[in-house]
Amino acid sequence: MDARVLLVEDDPSIRETTAMGLRSVGHTVDAAADGPEGLQRFRAHRPDVVVLDVMLPRMSGLELCRTIRSESSVPVLMLTARSDTDDVVLGLEAGADDYIRKPFAMAELVARVGAALRRSQRTDASDRITLGDVTIDPVGFTVTRDGQEVALSNTEFRLLLELAQRPGQVFTRELLLERVWGYDYLGDSRLVDVAVQRLRAKIEPDPARPTTVVTIRGAGYKAVR
Repeated sequence: MDARVLLVEDDPSIRETTAMGLRSVGHTVDAAADGPEGLQRFRAHRPDVVVLDVMLPRMSGLELCRTIRSESSVPVLMLTARSDTDDVVLGLEAGADDYIRKPFAMAELVARVGAALRRSQRTDASDRITLGDVTIDPVGFTVTRDGQEVALSNTEFRLLLELAQRPGQVFTRELLLERVWGYDYLGDSRLVDVAVQRLRAKIEPDPARPTTVVTIRGAGYKAVR
């Protein structure tokens, strides 16, 4: 699947080799060396997927991710050299759909980009689905609550749709990684937990006491009509 990729990385050698690797599999790559340049290129070219480093000059990767997410539901993958769990979670909470640790194998990054592109284009249902006061339109790729449209990222939408298509069924984190993110062995259950938190913040009247997407302790998550 050929796509336009925005790569934001301040290290020249990593930026060059990563861009070459993505181009070698057919992608068009716009590369930027810092946050403001990345934002300018994002607004000018509207890429299909964004790959950005957490540590960027002039504007952090987290800030850039938040800005992009406020304007678009485009898939965002964050590159991080940090191993601390809190830094990973901060990236996901900023709106990133996935992350990959440096140093990384080019094949892994290509696989992650491909998975992000596939899930951003896949629609598994045509009829509208209602969960309480939440209505999902798979064809229009929209979600409303009490008649008001809710802005979701691609991943949040896919997660809600996957759960809503089978209300009452309990989904393990591993199954959601496979069905929503498009992989399992490459995945991390924190992706699921943070995405659920972000989703609840947007669709639940009281995210601390969810009634639409609920946790089944020791098992996973399920949607409730």
